[in-house]
Amino acid sequence: MAPCREGPRSPWLKLLRESTVMKYAIVIPDGCADEPQETLGGKTPLQAARTPNMDAIARKGVVGRANNVPEPLTPASDVATLSLFGYDPLQVYTGRAPLETVAMGITLGPHDWAIRCNLVTIENEEMRDFTAGHISSTEGAALIASVQAALGGPVRGLGSGRVVGQLEFHPGVSYRNILVYRGVEAAPFTTETKTQPPHDIPDRPIHDYLPTGPGSELLRDLMQRSREVFRDHPVNQSRRAAGKRPATQVWLWGQGRAPTLRPFAEVYGPRGAIISAVDLVRGVGMLLGWKRIDVPGATGYLDTDYAAKGRYSVAALAEYDLVCVHIEAPDEASHEGRADAKVQALEEIDRHIVGPLLEALPRYGEWRILVSPDHRTPLRTRAHAYGFVPFAVAGTGIASRGQASYDEEVAAASTLVFERGHELMRQFLGGLR
Repeated sequence: MAPCREGPRSPWLKLLRESTVMKYAIVIPDGCADEPQETLGGKTPLQAARTPNMDAIARKGVVGRANNVPEPLTPASDVATLSLFGYDPLQVYTGRAPLETVAMGITLGPHDWAIRCNLVTIENEEMRDFTAGHISSTEGAALIASVQAALGGPVRGLGSGRVVGQLEFHPGVSYRNILVYRGVEAAPFTTETKTQPPHDIPDRPIHDYLPTGPGSELLRDLMQRSREVFRDHPVNQSRRAAGKRPATQVWLWGQGRAPTLRPFAEVYGPRGAIISAVDLVRGVGMLLGWKRIDVPGATGYLDTDYAAKGRYSVAALAEYDLVCVHIEAPDEASHEGRADAKVQALEEIDRHIVGPLLEALPRYGEWRILVSPDHRTPLRTRAHAYGFVPFAVAGTGIASRGQASYDEEVAAASTLVFERGHELMRQFLGGLR
């Protein structure tokens, strides 16, 4: 039975709540699972990186592997994070963008759809940069305001001329923004509407990856018309003058309606907190009823303040049963094809986040820690991928299996396997018996 359907009066949950209070920490090095790299001497980034604290978790506890992205769902953080947090995405997933609207404070009605709105750089009809040169939030907000002025507002039905919906463009963080379709009646989109994440088509022609299916004409039209809005925009003029990539258009994808998730405390017991610089992950945590903790200097990129994330996660242990800290940097390094940056990000996570948590957790008596990426992001393809990811768990009640390190090779040899990744959470909380 899927955990998200389990009743609050189940014997398992009652036993967990009546047991001694335990502190839990989850560390998510986004997209860190990878393949051996020639530039790293035939090692994966996890193997090449100096990660004494993650390796200590492996030696003290167990290393295994989990499949967080069941087919036919797209391999991405939305699906994979739901799995990692213990919810079967095949049952609860409705789309990526609706998860982000939660963190942005945007409420969706029964006929509303949220659509992810990236600012991207298209050159020669190829996806040159899905981040528009990691455009700043201030620049992004100015561009989104112009798109709203030019393309937002009423949507009229073909032939009838009746207003059937409203378009709202909302600024987010950097290149990550949201379009909301407010439906007066049923929206034109369905589950058959197909869109493509721009980060999965680096340097490829965009023609074969444009939206298809119901409502795709509207999405394609908005994407095309945004080019004219951005062409001579002052933000892009300044970026070109500074030698930076301009945002040449919006890219619409990840559409969906408002999801409904049972609160984590109701399903599993512990009260949680989420630390992330990415609205998607924040939104999932908030939907579960976790407290959102924002960290100054957390950017969702390679320049994030790792030490600040470590300090805030340690401090949160005093108030919450479970603290989850997500770090986007390894995933960003893979999307850029930079093995050295991925290794460095993993070392920073180990030093400034995993290490302090390992030191702090035993002060509370009983404790456990889980380290796991959400999905794979191979440097070879620079895109998200299906497949198992390695995890490591240590702490109270977790017997050592004598594994030497935390990496893909050790995980591949492990007998601890979760074909359905969402089942790992219950085992983590229950002690991996």
